[in-house]
Amino acid sequence: MKWHRVSAICSIMALGFFWPWAGVAVAQESTPPAIPTPAKASQQEAVKSSQVLRLTLQDALALARKNSVQFQAAQTDAALARQDRYQAATALLPSVNYNNQALYTQLNRSGNVVFIANNAAHEYISQGDVHEALDLAGVASFRRASFAAAAARARAEIASRGLVVTVVQSYYAVAAGQQKLEAAQKAAGEGDRFLKLTQDLEHGGEVAHSDAIKAELQAQERRRQLQEAQLALLNARLNLAVLIFPDFNDNYEVADDLHAVATLPTLGEVQQQAARDNPDIRAALAVVREAGWDVTGARAGYLPSLTVDYWYGIDAPQFATNTVINGQKVSNLGSSAAATLNIPIWNWGTTQSRVKQAELRRSQARRELSLAQRKLLAEIKSLYAEADTALNELGGLSRSAELAAESLRLTTLRYKNGEATVLEAVDAQTTAALANFAYQDGAVRYRVALANLQTLTGVLTTP
Repeated sequence: MKWHRVSAICSIMALGFFWPWAGVAVAQESTPPAIPTPAKASQQEAVKSSQVLRLTLQDALALARKNSVQFQAAQTDAALARQDRYQAATALLPSVNYNNQALYTQLNRSGNVVFIANNAAHEYISQGDVHEALDLAGVASFRRASFAAAAARARAEIASRGLVVTVVQSYYAVAAGQQKLEAAQKAAGEGDRFLKLTQDLEHGGEVAHSDAIKAELQAQERRRQLQEAQLALLNARLNLAVLIFPDFNDNYEVADDLHAVATLPTLGEVQQQAARDNPDIRAALAVVREAGWDVTGARAGYLPSLTVDYWYGIDAPQFATNTVINGQKVSNLGSSAAATLNIPIWNWGTTQSRVKQAELRRSQARRELSLAQRKLLAEIKSLYAEADTALNELGGLSRSAELAAESLRLTTLRYKNGEATVLEAVDAQTTAALANFAYQDGAVRYRVALANLQTLTGVLTTP
């Protein structure tokens, strides 16, 4: 029996003597041939960090306006409406066309015309035509296109302000996700340290085994919260990347200005700015005026219309500016003019029907304007109350996070000294984590509330 013990001890000593050298040999065999030196590693990290795009909120808004498909669609609609207005304006002006035409008529054997289609056997027309149409419908069409363009511009402004809300929400979701991840990492560290503390106290016989079990459960819960925080941050970053970049790029970081000071304007300022710059009211008002000119254009069908044409060029049997008749050179160039007054008499009530349609559209546009005005008054009070409430709660959430962190520190010390139970310590950890998360969510809520106010006023409060 003694011999076996001596043999075992010798084997352990030999293993202890040769093990470091064996470890070196294994490491030498398994190590890749090219190991970056600390200097090279730091250079690679510096290059990688230099390629990270740092975004402020204004940068994100500029990228979103440039790359957002919905916003660009609204801008395109506004540009199309401007072109419609231009075309309606040019329709009121005289137009100039140059016409070239050759007409041939069949003749019989005696040289007489078989089929009368023109003024001679061969007739050549090459002349310019200045045409002008004068009627109330054209003027109404131009005015209607002008207000349609104004409504499209207002809708583009609505899309721009709505985009601001989306970007602000996504941008500060990333900022809050970063703060939550840091808090979750800190909470996970606190959970691991508390677990080690309870295990040490258990080994010393100062606490029961149930305390260690409770601490281990708490540590596992903190690790799960850390994983969820990492996932939430990843999703927030991806949502913002899809919104602002033309191609997929998640190699960026946002400025840490979530808790920077952003003042809330007074209710009077909001009401004044909303009454002056609200795009919903401007769009609804432009639609009403557009519908009014629709009615005018439809009523123009009851009135006469005048068209005037002036031609200059040739209308002759030869395609030439001059011809010879009886040995004398005669110019083929000449001019003519025509004026036509069209008086509507009967069209089976089509004009009356068009007027009725236009009046119905105008009535509906007026109702929508009234609704937009009422909604504006309600939204001013609602969104301002939301922003004011979020601001007031933000101060309390900040204080709660500070108190929860201090309570966790003191409760952990009390537990270490045997003055607090494990339930108190675990509850302090949970309270600290929840208070920090609520503080970050409250900051995002206030930022989004300010952005929603901007949809009414057009003024975005940024740090």
